[in-house]
Amino acid sequence: QVQLVESGGGLVQAGGSLRLSCAASRSIFSLNRMGWHRQAPGKQRELVARITSDGSTYYADSVQGRFTISRDNAKNTVYLQMNSLKPEDTAVYYCAATRGGSSYWGQGTQVTVSS
Repeated sequence: QVQLVESGGGLVQAGGSLRLSCAASRSIFSLNRMGWHRQAPGKQRELVARITSDGSTYYADSVQGRFTISRDNAKNTVYLQMNSLKPEDTAVYYCAATRGGSSYWGQGTQVTVSS
């Protein structure tokens, strides 16, 4: 089992920045992939960014160049630095991790970007 706890969401004006954190209950070395997903009202949950155990990253086209995913292995934490935020980035952001054939999710943190 892996518990994931997100923090760092909030209300920000368009063009602003936020940094989300996801703290894992176990060493993230043991996790194959960690990522951030988001779900806006009335829309499906989508993958925003992902980082693998070897440090490889992936970004959705909509956030490429604005968001950066990183990890601090000593703190068992993954971050999502979000810059140049847009109103369309408004959503609940979820941290996710995979280990073996299992997936784990955090409870989500709300990000609201005002125009």
